[in-house]
Amino acid sequence: MAGLLICAGLGLHLVREMMSRPLYEFGKLSQSDSLLAPPVQRGDPLFWNVEEDIRIYHFQAGIGRNVLIVHGGPGHPYREAWPGLAHLTGTHQFVYYDQRGCGRSTRPVDKFFSRDFRTNMIELDKRLGLGAQIGDIERIRRVLGDRQLTIIGHSFGGFLASLYAAEFPDRVKSMVLVAPAETLVMPPPSGGLFEQVRGRLPADMRARYDSWLKRYLDYGSLFSKSEAELAALNDEFALYFSRVNSELAPEAGKGGGWMVHGLYVSMGLKHDYRSLLKNVKAPVLVIHGACDLQPEAASRMYADAFPNARKP
Repeated sequence: MAGLLICAGLGLHLVREMMSRPLYEFGKLSQSDSLLAPPVQRGDPLFWNVEEDIRIYHFQAGIGRNVLIVHGGPGHPYREAWPGLAHLTGTHQFVYYDQRGCGRSTRPVDKFFSRDFRTNMIELDKRLGLGAQIGDIERIRRVLGDRQLTIIGHSFGGFLASLYAAEFPDRVKSMVLVAPAETLVMPPPSGGLFEQVRGRLPADMRARYDSWLKRYLDYGSLFSKSEAELAALNDEFALYFSRVNSELAPEAGKGGGWMVHGLYVSMGLKHDYRSLLKNVKAPVLVIHGACDLQPEAASRMYADAFPNARKP
């Protein structure tokens, strides 16, 4: 969401004011621990029931100790296992899941009918914001029956995993973050993902990209759109991202629509979560590849914030 411009249909100043502060309240989840108990599982091997009306699609690769993979995007789950982890599947079971609001998991919002922007923001945050996604990681831990989780978080999934470990430090055994998203501090020091992508696009693609970005970040008319419309806009960004990103990643599942914007409104235009990561007790490995799109400084920001991080 970096370098966020918000087009005005509702009024630029009013929208910015409402989105300036995070809706996510750190500590609220851990204080409501009893409310995170998942319902009785219904026996479908492909889905977990994390709430009565929310089903999470998942698949596994390997046998042995569970390792939860938290995908990035936001809103772009994996269709297949990571090839780079294949040599560890004899001792570890890698558990992949589609976060609520994307892939094959439940999409709890289709359209909004209220004209009150603030009311819609709060509902979107409740259903698909940071608290909902972090809460799902805890519910998944309980469904798996693990006392502590070993987590691999990639890109925005690294950001989610970090906040989960800060909320529930006693429930994380160890964590690997692969190029964690530059969202630990907002606005991001480098200008952010959207500016990084634009800077690497061929000159003849930038006008189309600018037109897409204007439509994508038109928050003044956000709540007039549908899940399908927003998912299509998110998938369009994947085309630009793949043009400039040299990573070899598994094919992504169907992208999210409202979930992406739920996360954006949840974290707001301005925050600094670095101090929260001092709560994390588990060892953390932060990995940044030479060809990663975001700057190395973004990954080092995480490593510097964790008390038990190791930088390769």
